Amino acid sequence: MAYFVYILQSESTSQHYIGHTDDLERRISQHNDADYHGSKYTKRNKGPWTCVYTEEFATRSEAMKREKEIKAKKSKKSIEYLLSRQSPEGIRD
Repeated sequence: MAYFVYILQSESTSQHYIGHTDDLERRISQHNDADYHGSKYTKRNKGPWTCVYTEEFATRSEAMKREKEIKAKKSKKSIEYLLSRQSPEGIRD
């Protein structure tokens, strides 16, 4: 099983959300589902949300560690840097 760290971007506000999951498609769908009660942040802030960045890991603990690292540096500049290093296929350099 693979685990993913992802960054979503709101199409209406350009705000970002950082998370991790073992099922990326399902999780993005949940963030955009008005009836799902999983993430208060994506419910409070207007979507729709689009996945703009992913990293894949072999274990949940690795993904959680990387999510924490990204959140610790969370700023517009650090997110733009990550996005600039990602290839069109969604794999970081």
